[in-house]
Amino acid sequence: MDPNQQQQQLHVVFLPFLAQGHMIPITDMARLFARHGVKSTIITTPLNAPLFSGKIDRDAQLGLQIRTHVVEFPAAEAGLPEGCENLSRANESFEMVVTFYKSMELLRRPVEELLQQWRPDCLVADFPFHWASESARKLDIPRLYFNATGSFAMCLCECLNRHQPHKRVESDSEPFLLPGLPHEIRVTRGRIPGEFRPEVNDDDPSVKELRDLMLESEVTSYGVVVNSFYELEPGYPEHYKHEMGRKAWFIGPLSLSNKDDMKHKAERGDSAAAIDRHESCLRWLDSKEPNSVIYICFGSIPIPFNADQLREIAAALETLLSRQISFIWVVKKEEWLPEGFEERITEGGKGLVIRGWAPQVLILDHGAIGGFVTHCGWNSTLEGVCAGVPMVTWPLQAEQFLNEKLVTDVLKIGVGVGAEEWSIQERKIIVGREEIQSAITRVMVGEEAEEMRSRARKLKEIAVMANEEGGSSYFDMELLVQELTDLRDKRNNDGCSKS
Repeated sequence: MDPNQQQQQLHVVFLPFLAQGHMIPITDMARLFARHGVKSTIITTPLNAPLFSGKIDRDAQLGLQIRTHVVEFPAAEAGLPEGCENLSRANESFEMVVTFYKSMELLRRPVEELLQQWRPDCLVADFPFHWASESARKLDIPRLYFNATGSFAMCLCECLNRHQPHKRVESDSEPFLLPGLPHEIRVTRGRIPGEFRPEVNDDDPSVKELRDLMLESEVTSYGVVVNSFYELEPGYPEHYKHEMGRKAWFIGPLSLSNKDDMKHKAERGDSAAAIDRHESCLRWLDSKEPNSVIYICFGSIPIPFNADQLREIAAALETLLSRQISFIWVVKKEEWLPEGFEERITEGGKGLVIRGWAPQVLILDHGAIGGFVTHCGWNSTLEGVCAGVPMVTWPLQAEQFLNEKLVTDVLKIGVGVGAEEWSIQERKIIVGREEIQSAITRVMVGEEAEEMRSRARKLKEIAVMANEEGGSSYFDMELLVQELTDLRDKRNNDGCSKS
């Protein structure tokens, strides 16, 4: 690259939270920025870098200005076990999860030293780094806030914060209206994030203080980058920007940055695990009829289901096999399954159990997949949308319950199983086998299933168009790069004037 051109190139630093559900979209975002001519640098820690280094290295070999910079993670100083550098490792207790979130404060000094050294033009920082807005202000650069969810959930959370309708009902099962939103959204207290439920909240005042700091950092940031597209959340991007007063750019779905690269799709989240498994998994799917397989995966939550709940899922899936509905079920490496279950379902290729990380994007894209049982994490929700498959929604915690309302009530491409808030301290049976069977059958078989599938496929087409030149996400990305460039030039001109 010509030295003058390199000097003029915009430099953006990305700081993802140390969890798969955050590193995946921010890595894809950094790659998207690089494709738009931006120099992208991702800051992470030694044990997390290998999770996405392969795709970064390949992009760099193609000539894109993108790299990873590793900083040490002070686990011992944070009160965490050695090697606990990812949220998935903080799985011993609720207190350990809280400690992990608090430990992000310890990355402030090394990150600020790097920012002072590099003098980038923008910092994109995940929401747990509440100090990032102040760090960026010290350098007179914009901090863009990232929350790993869509505007729908953020608008609903703001509504709960402002109006507190959940405090005016007498029981967890009594429905109430969330006022002032583009759609009539009704929820129950048992299906909202635990932070709004006093009986679920932790008594530690430092937890509330940490949440407040994170919320404040959204408000004080220069703006918000959202992994979504306008057509997916009708009315909510405008509500988020105009009613809530946030600057925001909708540049997703970021998972579509991998649409033309089988290796990137396979590596999305865990390169070693996915590469080893995706070929045999796809061969198994090749033997199935179109829309005949239900895919079940609950994401990268740190703590697995208990044995009672796993028994209910297994019983439901075995019953569905008799109705010619096959399945792929992704479970944690350490999760217990009923004795003989795996042997029975693998006999004759009826079902498939994958332990650990699965090549989810590749699986969902396969024509044999007819539905997706999901915890409604935003990454998984978007991947289901981009695959054009209807969903069985089984949220477990946090904003997943709000994402469920988007899928079932607004987009009408899914059916809920009836789950309620799953406290991180308690792992009870959430859903019985009959409810599981009923929900899966509704998205897989019959007229209702075909209607949902038709809407899901149409939404997939819109998602692809949004990311192509002339689409809404492509347009927002171009606007964002131009605004950051204008801000950089203005700072440089002001600096010259002062000197």
